[in-house]
Amino acid sequence: MKVFRGLPNDRARAPCALTIGNFDGVHRGHQALLAHVRGAAAELGIEAAVMTFEPHPREYFARRMGDLSRAPARIANLRDKLGDLSNAGIDRVIVEHFNEHFAAQSPRDFIEHVLVDGLHVKWLMVGDDFRFGARRAGDIAMLQEAGHAFGFQVETLRAVMHGERRISSSAVREALAAGDFPATQQLLGHPYAMSGHVIHGQKLGRTLGFPTLNLRVAHRPALNGIFVVQVHGLAAGPLPAVASLGVRPTVEDAGRMLLEVHVFDYQQSAYGKLVRVEFLEKLRNEEKYVDLPTLTDAIERDAVQARAYFALRNGALTATDRI
Repeated sequence: MKVFRGLPNDRARAPCALTIGNFDGVHRGHQALLAHVRGAAAELGIEAAVMTFEPHPREYFARRMGDLSRAPARIANLRDKLGDLSNAGIDRVIVEHFNEHFAAQSPRDFIEHVLVDGLHVKWLMVGDDFRFGARRAGDIAMLQEAGHAFGFQVETLRAVMHGERRISSSAVREALAAGDFPATQQLLGHPYAMSGHVIHGQKLGRTLGFPTLNLRVAHRPALNGIFVVQVHGLAAGPLPAVASLGVRPTVEDAGRMLLEVHVFDYQQSAYGKLVRVEFLEKLRNEEKYVDLPTLTDAIERDAVQARAYFALRNGALTATDRI
């Protein structure tokens, strides 16, 4: 899969079947849309392409207003989003920097400069509530009119439902915030995980008897707290662990978001390695403790609970295997 930061240059431009969106989480609704794009691209003999945005447009406007609480929490970082799009069979992703200039484009300018001249779109699919251009003035009727004028086909996809509920990034965020990982998996079509490179931390966990792998989290995630997890990328199979995702209020005042993972009985160095942390169960919310001994006691209880989770799960698997 080819990834472009902004519109491709002239040599890299080729006709494409395109869809446009934030694709936070690449849930089952997104996957249905991407399957249509793939099918159209194959039928027309062109590339399947996605245009997405960084930062999220709502995050950009929230930052401009000075109120980041208005920005949506992130389900996935850019690396995980691109991985999901690649797994969905997309050939080309355009990561457009959403800034003042892009936000101020008229719908007509977006159609002519981005879709037609920039991406050579021949087939376009968007959700049935898609809006675009400055002040969200552009709509599907405008796209369809432009398609007749510039020679591209416009299709829409109705919302994909799970029971009576629309599958959406908002629904995924709500499930994650509630620590409901079975519901999250139903919406995503796979277990929820976060990936990142292991970085150096303050080494505090090591002094407390619980060394951790530290992953930087650049955006406000859709979940926080203490979790049972398993870590992929350190061994042939996943390794059991307990993790804290939050701002570490007991030991840090800067509010930096960090994912700290204590992998049980793992003694090797992992600095620089790319790992994927799969979330299995929420144990509790993040708390601020009066001192380090109290924090250490809480970590010990979390580790005991997480080990019990794996013991029960592995015992259940063993019992099943015997049948």
